Amino acid sequence: MAFEAVFFDFDYTLGDATEAIVTGFQYAFPQMGLPQPDRESIRRTVGLTLEDGYTALSGDPDPARRAEFRRLYTEKANPLQVKVTRLFPGAAELLAALKAAGIPAGVVSTKKSATLKAVVAARGIGHLLCSVTGGDMVTAPKPDPQGLLAAIAALGLEPGQVLFCGDTVIDGETARRAGTHFCAVLNGTTTREDFETSGLPADYIADDLWALKSWLGL
Repeated sequence: MAFEAVFFDFDYTLGDATEAIVTGFQYAFPQMGLPQPDRESIRRTVGLTLEDGYTALSGDPDPARRAEFRRLYTEKANPLQVKVTRLFPGAAELLAALKAAGIPAGVVSTKKSATLKAVVAARGIGHLLCSVTGGDMVTAPKPDPQGLLAAIAALGLEPGQVLFCGDTVIDGETARRAGTHFCAVLNGTTTREDFETSGLPADYIADDLWALKSWLGL
């Protein structure tokens, strides 16, 4: 193991909350007088903040409307998050192997921390994580590295000792700005080619979490 700690994005890296996310978007848009977006378009916004996802699909940058979208989305999606979110194959095994090896593992996500903590507890992996950093715990979302750097500092480590794993180029840019190593995970909508042509350095591009576990030598 070449790293002193490993941090993960959550949505489309460790877990899949597609059903809750799609339900939230498809509820909020009609409530706001907008056409209901299709499932695949919504999936491509995962990794953005909710407000940026709204603007990406609606073209509407108005701050008040963005805030209204968050309120409506949360009203519908949040009660579903714990119920429908599933872990990707290999996630629990990877985290357990890191724990057994004495390597701290944590989550850094744009999702709200209370939701994240409820989800990881419900899926039985909370005890395998050293920290959970949500978007409400920072003043700027990824790719700003604030959350990742705070989680690293809490362990008394330097960024160069750490691996960050994520499914989007936003995660790759977060790692670059933080100064950590980066592993791309192809569990989401971002393709291998997207990562390879992004210009962002990646130590490894993992087809899935089993491949990542093997690459880490666990």
